[in-house]
Amino acid sequence: MTEEILVNHTAHETRVAVVQQGATQELHIERAATRGLVGNVCLGKVSRVLPGMQSAFIDIGLERAAFLHVADLWQSRSGSANGGGHPAPIEKLLFEGQPLLVQVIKDPLGTKGARLSTQISIAGRLLVYLPQDPHIGVSQRIEDEAERQLLRSRLQKLLPADEKGGFIIRTSAEEAGEAELEADIAYLRRRWRQILDGSRRESAPALLYQELSLGQRVLRDIAGDATAAILVDSPEALAELSEFARTYMPAMAGRLRQYSGERPLFELHGVEGEIAKALSRRVDLKSGGYLIIDQTEAMTTIDVNTGGYIGGRNFDDTIFRTNLEAAHAIARQLRVRNLGGIIIVDFIDMASSEHREQVLQELRKALARDRTKSSVNGFTSLGLVEMTRKRTRESLAHLLLEPCPTCEGKGQVKTARTVCYEILREIQREARQFNPREFRIVASQDVIDLFLEEEAQPLAALGDARPPLGDPLISDELDHTLAMARLAIEHGLSCRRSADGLNPRPEDAAALRTLATQALADLRRLWVIRNRPGGLDQAGDHLRRVIGSLSRE
Repeated sequence: MTEEILVNHTAHETRVAVVQQGATQELHIERAATRGLVGNVCLGKVSRVLPGMQSAFIDIGLERAAFLHVADLWQSRSGSANGGGHPAPIEKLLFEGQPLLVQVIKDPLGTKGARLSTQISIAGRLLVYLPQDPHIGVSQRIEDEAERQLLRSRLQKLLPADEKGGFIIRTSAEEAGEAELEADIAYLRRRWRQILDGSRRESAPALLYQELSLGQRVLRDIAGDATAAILVDSPEALAELSEFARTYMPAMAGRLRQYSGERPLFELHGVEGEIAKALSRRVDLKSGGYLIIDQTEAMTTIDVNTGGYIGGRNFDDTIFRTNLEAAHAIARQLRVRNLGGIIIVDFIDMASSEHREQVLQELRKALARDRTKSSVNGFTSLGLVEMTRKRTRESLAHLLLEPCPTCEGKGQVKTARTVCYEILREIQREARQFNPREFRIVASQDVIDLFLEEEAQPLAALGDARPPLGDPLISDELDHTLAMARLAIEHGLSCRRSADGLNPRPEDAAALRTLATQALADLRRLWVIRNRPGGLDQAGDHLRRVIGSLSRE
């Protein structure tokens, strides 16, 4: 299946879309202000070691410290730290202030900092270099075992005698010649020497190696034999990518083309509309069914609904066909939205086990085209499909959207009637406390319309509910004030008459305690009438301390 790669480049942002048969399959966005960190190699400094979590926080020069788990320490996985197969405790491997060579394997996501590893890997066009691990691996996409062994032997013959590291052979190396492999090996070894030299010169924290830009990564990782053309709408970006392609990917240089049409590149190919659809909860299927996709902090849930589709021979056939179509749509939405982590899919319930198995197979088949690793489990007892997809970068929604300040990301707000009743309660509270002459209500038009129409009578009734000047509550409040004054005077006189002049006399403690206890009871009774209950405990703290001291007397 042929594909086109569209590159929309501006000074502040680069957007890449992979289009197959007119449909957008992948979207990648990189902004200059928030460029991704995955692949960067840094000289970090251990800021904190957490033995209880077997983790450490590493300062790599970001606003938030990065996270390193003991499982991501290359020393621990090698088993050389303690001579066995189990990793040594992290507190025996790291200490605060220690400089450490690390690589970012996950960008900061939400409130979480970047995820790090001490096993460095440097990606090239044909190979991935593992300078610390003398292992030679082959991409899992190359399934023929004979071909895998042939590639290993070819690479081993080309390695220098002094090479102590290892390599992973990428899919693009299948058709590569020996000269291309040797050039990639030399490039990766040179990069590693530069990183080592920088780690000796620089002081932590420091950036030693930055991953390629989005456009360059697209040429390296996405473009392949199926790529018919790479359209770039910026002459500057085209020149940069052409130079990169001539140096590292000569086969792709001829497929780079300048787009100079009048209509924007993404608009012409319908990508802008796909971005808008990818930011909504609902995804309509061609048959009339639809998906509801909700992304939360812990997981992503996808619900499949038949909607207006009634085209099956019977009810079971309708459900089965909807689920089959949904499986392909789900795989595409995961790629376009860059959703990762735990994903729960609620397909429409199917009575036939054969239908369930076919839907699973179709989902796995659709996910096989995904460049990001994923795994699909079977149907659970509740009829849900559990799956995971590797998450290294922010999703499209997290990149382009922010939580609504009104609903705080819940997706729901209070009804106008609920707000009306809250305002009425607040007016009553304020009226009891301050006895104001008037109130001014500032609210949305929907709330104001309710006050002028349906809720006009309760609002007007509040004007008649103002406390009269002879309110008996005022008399109780005055009595409480006088009781507090009496308590203060009696307490002060008792202290003056005592031997030390600081504490009340023991013979006066019982009477003072009675006065303080009654004052505290009156405070609790009167407070809830005039005020919100939230400040009652703070208001009564002094009286409680007085009662406690008198009890000790």
